[in-house]
Amino acid sequence: MKKQILIALLVLHIIGAAQTFAKIPQTADSIDAFWAKFKAAVAAGNKAAVAQMTIFPVTMPYGVRAIKTKAELASRFKQVFHGETNAAKCFESAKPQKEPKRPREFTVGCDNGSGQEVIIYRFVLTKSGWKFKAFDNINE
Repeated sequence: MKKQILIALLVLHIIGAAQTFAKIPQTADSIDAFWAKFKAAVAAGNKAAVAQMTIFPVTMPYGVRAIKTKAELASRFKQVFHGETNAAKCFESAKPQKEPKRPREFTVGCDNGSGQEVIIYRFVLTKSGWKFKAFDNINE
């Protein structure tokens, strides 16, 4: 009897975990839908919408302090999206890049005027969907 109860509880746990996992968008379609919303918000300068699609703290390049809150992102919006690159212009044609070793992340690279995509925006899959997580200049 104990064994049957344990098996039943295990099955319920597995089903619950599977249902939770299934709620997390993981397809290329979900990345594309998120990316369309995110780049539109950046292009419009919609700081509130970008903040809603962000997980804090936002990691910054070496020596630059992280962005810890929505208010701080709003005040540093220009630094992140219009400082080292024109993100709105870059995002018009940029495509999310998935890394096989990191299936729950994607990046978008932008040119900083050097002809190379050295400005990197990193996004992660969370329980509530895709979120902006990091901004980096790989030359620094």
